[in-house]
Amino acid sequence: MNSLYPIKFTPIFHEKIWGGNRMRTILNKDYGDLPNCGESWEISGVEGNISVVSNGFLAGNDLNEIIEIYMGDLVGDKVYEKFGQEFPLLIKFIDAQDDLSIQVHPDDKLSKERHNAYGKTEMWYVAGAEDGALINSGFNQPVDRENYLKAFNDGKLTDLLHYDKAEVGDVFFIPAGRVHAIGKGCLVAEIQQTSDVTYRIFDYNRKDDKGNERELHTELALDAIDFSYSSEYKAKYQAELNKAVEIVSCPYFTTNVVEFDRELEKDYNDIDSFVIYMTMEGSFEIVSESGSETVEMGETVLIPASLEEIRLKPKNGKVKLLEVYIK
Repeated sequence: MNSLYPIKFTPIFHEKIWGGNRMRTILNKDYGDLPNCGESWEISGVEGNISVVSNGFLAGNDLNEIIEIYMGDLVGDKVYEKFGQEFPLLIKFIDAQDDLSIQVHPDDKLSKERHNAYGKTEMWYVAGAEDGALINSGFNQPVDRENYLKAFNDGKLTDLLHYDKAEVGDVFFIPAGRVHAIGKGCLVAEIQQTSDVTYRIFDYNRKDDKGNERELHTELALDAIDFSYSSEYKAKYQAELNKAVEIVSCPYFTTNVVEFDRELEKDYNDIDSFVIYMTMEGSFEIVSESGSETVEMGETVLIPASLEEIRLKPKNGKVKLLEVYIK
């Protein structure tokens, strides 16, 4: 069997009513003639949207097929034992040229009961933000079911929501149950559990091209919402040059930001997991026992668990990437 190597996938593009063109202008992606490209699914094991390998001898095979063949060598033994052939993360870029609906996701327990699916805990890294762009995460005051419903029925739900001004490099961790929304002008990298279960709470009374408002999931959302309040929803971290800095760690994924302007040696012997790189800035070369692979700005690549020692070499200037794995 041929040895594994850093694997790239063909992005799966999704048109959205709120989408724009920054997948092309900032992330250098060719999504054809899609009028409003809202999402690029970089690595997906979601049924109906399975990623297909674009490089190397595995090109043309989909993610499920290569997990079936390589099992723990690809995803890590402990990951394979837990998830089998289902890839546990969905990796996306989201371009919001208009406000996204206010949403909440159910946790594993509720999602299993209702949908026989995993819940959705996720995180956002702001890769681009126009002046005045906002991110909603959580409530701006203590809220209970009663005053939430009153605000909702009075059309004043947004008065209860916490908004942060979005700036490049901002990180928001969105555990299942937290009310959230990406605001107009934000380009984000999203890392989430493999789940497509979303409860839409409010959509600003928007109508589609047929004059229909999008479906809301008011009752379903009520049981999913975590009404707890925090004074701070934005993750705090300080990036360090030529080091990996942890920005989010939870049972579902760990994400580091890595900025480097010289060659870095990476040793993954201890983690027993695949690793994903999402390139936020610059271009670099991955050098491993299987050869080398160049990765450009906006590209995402999967490092198989069997590649435990690799080197990252910047092509010119500084590189910034997100490094994602499961502890």
